[in-house]
Amino acid sequence: MPVYICKWLLLLLIAGLSACGRQEPLMIGLIAGLSDRGSDFGESVRNGVILAVEQQNAAGGINGRMLELVIRDDGQNREQAARAARELIALKPEIVIGPVTSSMATVVVPLMNEAGLTLISPTVAAPDFVGLDDQFFRVNRSTRTAAEHHAEILFGRGARRTALAYDTSNGPYSHTWVAAFRDKFTALGGQVSAAVAFASSAQTGFAGVIKEMLRSRPDALLFVASSLDTARLCQQARRLAPQLPLSSTEWAASGEFLVEMGGEAVEGLLIAHAYNRNDNGAFETFRQAYRQRFQREYGSFSPLAFDTANIVFSALRKRQPGQTMKSALLGSGPYTGLQQEIRFDAWGDASRQVYFTEIRNGQFKQLQ
Repeated sequence: MPVYICKWLLLLLIAGLSACGRQEPLMIGLIAGLSDRGSDFGESVRNGVILAVEQQNAAGGINGRMLELVIRDDGQNREQAARAARELIALKPEIVIGPVTSSMATVVVPLMNEAGLTLISPTVAAPDFVGLDDQFFRVNRSTRTAAEHHAEILFGRGARRTALAYDTSNGPYSHTWVAAFRDKFTALGGQVSAAVAFASSAQTGFAGVIKEMLRSRPDALLFVASSLDTARLCQQARRLAPQLPLSSTEWAASGEFLVEMGGEAVEGLLIAHAYNRNDNGAFETFRQAYRQRFQREYGSFSPLAFDTANIVFSALRKRQPGQTMKSALLGSGPYTGLQQEIRFDAWGDASRQVYFTEIRNGQFKQLQ
């Protein structure tokens, strides 16, 4: 046999052996709102997941297999969310991270359940998804728990007549949050003096929303809205009632974005965060890595997304041959997060401690 043919056969053999030793990557899906008015919310989740995936791949992947992240934008639009979900289902990833809002979960979760594809959200909080035996896992606490805690904090700070404004575009979240807050605040001895609904859009007249709230003569204003709309509401509130204390929910907790958009109007704003900003341990390491990777401060939901991705990695490492992701997630915990342990109940629901902060001199200062 000629020498050149022998060399050619040897090269083919080496290439074939290399291909046999190369394992296909583990595909993970991500669905989030990345092109809507509240896209800072979705972007903070996306970036937290990207950072976790890149760190895991740099450490060798999962049992020798690299991770491939496939991202789809739901646009905070029901039709677009359905398309994005079906695209991910067709790709058959190991699991999907997301969606990030409860309104999009009403579209995406039924489709994923029907396909038997497990998904896990860092942020969805509506009680509609609590206590169900399905494919959906939640890392965040529920709106009921969040609203009751917020009512206790406001009442403890002296509020007795609180007026609310809430965005109906994320109805499964905002409606249940407002109802739970009203029940708890009333039970404590307070009164919800007004609950003003609005639909988020570039044309929303926030001055009119604030004026309607002020007609009830409140001693505090509370906003259940995205960071962009909360900033605009604060601007009108400071113009029309500069003396009233302002507060907002975790939905608006998009870190520096809120300060950038609201400026001086958000000074003094009370807001909940899902992490301890004063932690100098693993959280500070995450913060520095995020800043280096994205050249900006982390978004407020990036730590939750980072934890969620690492929960997925842990379950993938421990998953047995033939075991479903749902079973692996339920059986592999509890999970170590950046600041606290994450433990799922039998329904795939978790809860977590939160921390309240005030914006002072453009910085988030945590309440002691």
